[in-house]
Amino acid sequence: MLTLLSGLFSILIITEFVLGSFANGFIAVVNCTDWVKRQKMSSADRILTALAISRISLLWVMLMNWYAAMLNPASFSLEARLLVHVAWAASNHFSIWLATSLSIFYLFKIANFSSLIFLRLKWRVKSVVVVILLGSLFFLVFQIAVVSMYEKIQTKDFKGNVTRQTKLGSILHLSSMTIFTLANFVPFAISLTSFLLLIFSLRKHLKRMQSSGRRSQDPSTKVHIRAMQTVISFLFVLVGYFPALIVTIWSSKWLPNKLILLLCKAIGIMYPSSHSFILIWGNKKLRKALLSFVWQLRC
Repeated sequence: MLTLLSGLFSILIITEFVLGSFANGFIAVVNCTDWVKRQKMSSADRILTALAISRISLLWVMLMNWYAAMLNPASFSLEARLLVHVAWAASNHFSIWLATSLSIFYLFKIANFSSLIFLRLKWRVKSVVVVILLGSLFFLVFQIAVVSMYEKIQTKDFKGNVTRQTKLGSILHLSSMTIFTLANFVPFAISLTSFLLLIFSLRKHLKRMQSSGRRSQDPSTKVHIRAMQTVISFLFVLVGYFPALIVTIWSSKWLPNKLILLLCKAIGIMYPSSHSFILIWGNKKLRKALLSFVWQLRC
């Protein structure tokens, strides 16, 4: 029974990996092809392309981690584990923060508020996105430094008192979990704020439309709704992704059951896979290219 469930979870993980790689590769190829044709790329397409590339990297790291931990544990040395952790931290960081930057970009491009601060940020939205991405690197650098120190004290080369080594390992592990939680909670809070502000902006817009006697289903309303769908979908998948990561990180100490670990990995890999399909369907150019691709396959 356990072998059967492990096999089913493994098939699910590989299927999610293939679908996620296709979706993110499709986004990158379509945007890059359009860039070559037009000799220019919009800011939203740049963020989407960078996001797709980061998620392809994240999917590969997740697959290698699953293979090494489940199918070939003997090959998962401390050096290899450190390399995988650093690669995962970097790809996961950019995957989450680029999606958050996309939420911020939609907010400032679509929402309308009379606040002077909001208007100034709206005029400098590209700079705002760049500053947020650069500022987020603090979490990445700190997390990689803590993980590297934690893995180093686990090696046999580390010299020192065993009790001191254990205490230091616990402190570093707790520090890693703290910075990991903050690095995921902050972008979630930013995206949630963007979603709420988009709701307020849409509400104000609908009131203005009703007072002027015009239809509510105008282009601005549709753009608001599409942006809100993109942001809320990211929030939903992040809500499922974050607990799965927490359980996976702590599983080695308190949850030795491999089935639970496989389930969490399957849930975790669903984030960079499913959300990319949502982004494709919510983008007119990408949706049209996907439908054209499917039609060509059928013919």
